[in-house]
Amino acid sequence: MKRFILYFIPLMVLASCSSYKYHTTKIQGTDFSQYHTYGWLPPVDSLSKSYFDNDIANANILETANRELEARGLTYSKANPDLLFRYVAIVNNKSRPIYGGHPYGPWGMWGYNPWMWGPGWGFGYGWNRPVGKERYRAGHIIIEARDRRSNTVIWQARGSGEVRNPEQAINDLPEVVAGVMEQFPLRAVAK
Repeated sequence: MKRFILYFIPLMVLASCSSYKYHTTKIQGTDFSQYHTYGWLPPVDSLSKSYFDNDIANANILETANRELEARGLTYSKANPDLLFRYVAIVNNKSRPIYGGHPYGPWGMWGYNPWMWGPGWGFGYGWNRPVGKERYRAGHIIIEARDRRSNTVIWQARGSGEVRNPEQAINDLPEVVAGVMEQFPLRAVAK
């Protein structure tokens, strides 16, 4: 039973990991606590294929981002906000290598492998060699914060993941936007 638990727990942790990856950048040395209000700029038009160019996707992005910003102590303001936020939602075609090969390599299980030290078993040769490419669609939500006074982008974060179904991608937007906003330098205030 202990062995089962030792294998099961790490498996569950891996399974619970998000399939989205998050990246962020900011101007170092910026004091984000000086900002108290925010507003929105129109979203950036993308020339890529976009599943997110509709009212439902826009509402999912803005509602989640507003909730996350207010949880960090910022207040929405149309008149002269400290920060101006903008988002861009992109879906584009990507490719990734497909790996494969025979587990015992071209020499067989007992064969000679010239790349090993002397006569070898040949085990593992051929694994993890790219054998082709697979095309897929990648979705990206990018949110940036611009200081209104200096008109400079001071923070930007991106959430990226594979998009298999347009409807599911739109339904996943609150999770992705929340993950992007977790990268914001101000932490959420506990209520």
